[in-house]
Amino acid sequence: MKYLLIALLWPLAARADEPTTTTSTSTSTGVQPEKVRRLYVRAGVVRVEPLEQSNEMELSDVDGAASLAVQNGPIAGSGATISSATIPGMIIGYVLPYYHNKISVETIVGIPFTVTFKATGTLANESLAPTALGLPTGVQPLGPDLGEAKAAPLVLTGIYRLGTYSGITPFAGAGLAVLLAFDAHVTNKMLTDVSEPKMIVDPAPGLVLQAGIDAKIYKRIYARLDVKFIALMLARARVEHVQVRTPELPLFDTVEVGTAKMSMWVNPLIIQAGIGADF
Repeated sequence: MKYLLIALLWPLAARADEPTTTTSTSTSTGVQPEKVRRLYVRAGVVRVEPLEQSNEMELSDVDGAASLAVQNGPIAGSGATISSATIPGMIIGYVLPYYHNKISVETIVGIPFTVTFKATGTLANESLAPTALGLPTGVQPLGPDLGEAKAAPLVLTGIYRLGTYSGITPFAGAGLAVLLAFDAHVTNKMLTDVSEPKMIVDPAPGLVLQAGIDAKIYKRIYARLDVKFIALMLARARVEHVQVRTPELPLFDTVEVGTAKMSMWVNPLIIQAGIGADF
């Protein structure tokens, strides 16, 4: 019986003599895993550079005396451009708890900026209605100025971090955007000489492609270089109740032309450089 008890207790005694180990890396090494900081902010300068392509301006609702000089439809050789802008801006992002914390959602926060619309081609350099029934109208070319508006792009993207190399983390992403415009008004002196026409700019949605890098500067402080391209963003604007003077027509002092419509592919390139922290 004595030898039987020794045989049964021997494995327990042998296990008690083995050194204690743990599967926890943080306990065995004394190093705690780094806390995932999910909210982050990058503030800096934003450059918005439209890569626009304009369609010809169109006239509609032409009626009455104006129909003697112009017709509904596109103005051959006409076009328009939209200005670029440099503004302060901020990227706010949140790290999602998926795929080893490599996926984030981001948005841009910035102050609304002023965009100007300029006429190009025949719209700027030639009279809209040089003659009526063979008689000169005295209507002069518009010149470059058309109008301006306040713009505020709304952008929401998802990014994927490709890994960290010597403190530098490249990423790529995609998302949606919409360009909102308000306080639009005509600035052309000839178009506002008779009355103030109404200018309307419709919201312009688009698809976002994004790429950039985060560079660690110190602890939770990072520098960011971010590039976004917004594709398929078609901006539409119209000027209603356009009236112009016809100084050389004896029967008409002014003529209401109708509505002028313009559309252009804006497709802006947005470049942002900034610095910020993870929280």
